[in-house]
Amino acid sequence: MSEQSNLQFIVQPGGKLSGHIRVPGDKSISHRTIMLGSLAEGTTEVTGFLEGEDALATLAVFRSMGVQIEGPDNGKVTIHGVGMHGLKDPQKNLDVGNSGTSIRLLSGLLAGQTFGVTMSGDSSLAKRPMLRVTEPLSLMGAKIDTLEGKPPLTIHSGNTLKGIDYQLPMASAQVKSCLLLAGMYADGETSVTEPAPTRDHTERMLKGMGYDVKVDGNKVTIRGGGKLTAAKIDVPADISSATFFMVGAAIAPGSDITLQHVGINPTRIGVINILRLMGADIALSNEKETGGEPVADIRVRFAPLHGIEIPEDQVPLAIDEFPAIFIAAACADGQTVLTGAEELRVKESDRIQVMADGLQALGIDAQPTGDGMIIQGGVIGSGEVTSHGDHRIAMSFAMAGLQAGGSILINDCANVATSFPGFVELAQQAGLTIETQDV
Repeated sequence: MSEQSNLQFIVQPGGKLSGHIRVPGDKSISHRTIMLGSLAEGTTEVTGFLEGEDALATLAVFRSMGVQIEGPDNGKVTIHGVGMHGLKDPQKNLDVGNSGTSIRLLSGLLAGQTFGVTMSGDSSLAKRPMLRVTEPLSLMGAKIDTLEGKPPLTIHSGNTLKGIDYQLPMASAQVKSCLLLAGMYADGETSVTEPAPTRDHTERMLKGMGYDVKVDGNKVTIRGGGKLTAAKIDVPADISSATFFMVGAAIAPGSDITLQHVGINPTRIGVINILRLMGADIALSNEKETGGEPVADIRVRFAPLHGIEIPEDQVPLAIDEFPAIFIAAACADGQTVLTGAEELRVKESDRIQVMADGLQALGIDAQPTGDGMIIQGGVIGSGEVTSHGDHRIAMSFAMAGLQAGGSILINDCANVATSFPGFVELAQQAGLTIETQDV
């Protein structure tokens, strides 16, 4: 699709969500299966892999560094690991597309290789801040150049990394993971202490593939020089993708939907906790563990929502889900207040400002603040909103159509494929009246 084209979503008002559906695999875990599977000894077999553009960008990067990877084929991927020191110089720049996860985690992993490399991505990625990873990596001994703190990143060859004890200035799973991956190549121990818990998929998968990781409260420690052993990994359905349907069912009278095999990692269930505080009817069943990750079926039935002050301790556990949570707040009775979420301003878009602009365009009183938003619940009207190329914004406003007074036109939706291929078809199947057009 050309840069100039504009994929639009057109959502007609009304409807309800029902049935049993399985959303695509978890994006965070899919990235990590490729990264760690490539460095493992042996063959890693993955099922449930997310065939979205972000995860496929990570897959392509490792292929270009000499890793033989079969698939993806219906979520199945087979990775023939090359061991910790088996990656080859790609002899070209690495393109990670729209994926902030790829560029930040890879910067740590690649800082420990014998070759140098340059990573870049699309126009959205070129605006994402990178000093949060390059500064601690430089403390470890890596030489990395940025373009005024943003991509492209050039990692020089011949780094000798040493372990550090690093206090994260803000909660970020990507920065933590970046430093743990670099720590595998560093002399001594690398410790990362978080100000608040963030998703721990990296630690869980490292342990699952036999690498020694110590977790003590908010401090994670890894020692260089270990090895990874191949494993079988069944990627859970992505709770971030399930969130859109959870919110849709929570706001649309008559809804009753079950989302199957969803990852319910304790560091990711902020959205469930927040929606329940707002009065949502959410029930979990079939709870089990797969590959070190807990999963469950999530059933959501309509119930009237009310505004709340979102507890700050839940913010890092729901950081990617706030665009959809804002839609729930717009449909709730009373005022919802979010604070402590300044991280939202440096995602694929400034999610605070973009969501506030869109909600206001649909007639909702939404006031952005430096670190959050104040939303007065009301009646969503019809109108036109722009997602600014942010997949989560586009899908959130699509679900708003269930409670809208008229049709909603959403611009700039091509990037939905980065995290949720097949979103429109699955939403139609569940009961949303949505269509696309390319203009």
